[in-house]
Amino acid sequence: MAKTPVFTSEEAIAGLRQSVHAKANNFYAMYSSVFGGIVTDPAFMVLPLDDHMVHRGHAVFDTATLTHGMLYQLDPHLDRLIKSADGARIALPFAREQLRQIVLETAAASRQREGSVRYWLSAGPGGYGIGPAECVSSGFYVIVFKPEAYPDRYYRQGIKVITSQVPIKPPLFARIKSTNYLPNVLVVLEAKDRGADNGVFIDQRGMVAESAIMNVAFVTKDRVFRHPPFDAILSGITIQRVLDFAQRLVEHGVLNAVRLADIPVEEGRAAAEMMLIGSSIKVAPVVEWDGQKIGDGKPGPITKKLLEMWNEDTTSAMDQLVAVPYPD
Repeated sequence: MAKTPVFTSEEAIAGLRQSVHAKANNFYAMYSSVFGGIVTDPAFMVLPLDDHMVHRGHAVFDTATLTHGMLYQLDPHLDRLIKSADGARIALPFAREQLRQIVLETAAASRQREGSVRYWLSAGPGGYGIGPAECVSSGFYVIVFKPEAYPDRYYRQGIKVITSQVPIKPPLFARIKSTNYLPNVLVVLEAKDRGADNGVFIDQRGMVAESAIMNVAFVTKDRVFRHPPFDAILSGITIQRVLDFAQRLVEHGVLNAVRLADIPVEEGRAAAEMMLIGSSIKVAPVVEWDGQKIGDGKPGPITKKLLEMWNEDTTSAMDQLVAVPYPD
C-alpha cells in the first residue's frame, strides 16, 4: 500500500492546479477575505476547512444575476444577506458599502457580462468548535460563475412536481438564507426518484409553503394571483418583484386581484395555473402535481406573461440594475 504523501508548499500548490476539474471553466473570479483580494485561477477558489461555514454551516449567502454587464437587484439581495447575517448572529467584516464594492469589483474582474454572482458571510475561520468565539473574524466570499441552465422544456412544456415528505424548516430557519440546504437537496432528489422535476414543502397545517430554492404561486380560475404569506418561508427577492408585476396586471385588467394568504393543498391543485419563481429559474410553469394536471396541463398565459415581464425587467428597469465597473 502506497504511503500518503506529505507535501511541501510548492507541491501543494501544484496539487491544487492538478485537481482543477473540467467544470471549473465556469468559475470566473472569486474574492476571499482570507486572501484579502480576488483570484481568477480556479485552483485557488478554495475555503479554509476551519471556517465555521464549512464544518458547522454557520453562514448565510445570496445571489445576484449578472446580465448584459449589469447586476440585477443587487441591493435588495445584499440587504437580505445582511438581514440573514443578523439573524444568524454573524458580524459584518466590512461596512455594507464595502461589501457592495467587493461584489461589483469581483464581477468586473471576471470580465463576464452574463452569469451569477454569489456571496457568503460566514462566522469565519479559527478552529473546529461549535461556537464562533474562537473565530478570528467573520468571513466574506464572492464568486462569479456560469450557472447550470434549466432545460428549455421547463418553459415550453412545464414542470412536474411532487408533494415532498421532507419536513419543512421551522420559520426561524426558513426566513434566514443560510447554507443549510440539506432539506432542499433532499426534496430535489426525492422528486427525481419519483420522475418529477421538483417538490413542494407542505407545512404542518396542510398549507402550501415553498419549493426547493423557489417560491410557489398560483392563478385561480377567477384570475386571482395567490401566494403564501412570508411569515414561515423565505421572502424571495424575485417573488417580491413578480408580485409588483402581478399588481400591474391587475391594473390592466388581466388579473382580478393579488392575494397573500394561506393556500390549502386542495386549493392549489384546483388552480388554473401554478408556477415556481426564483432568481435562477425566473418564472416557470408547473403543469403536473403528484400526477394530477394543473389547469389544462399546459403552461398558462399569466405565467408566460410574468416571465416576459421578468425578462424585460432585467434589461430595461434601470432602478433595478447596477453597472459593473469593468476595466477599460
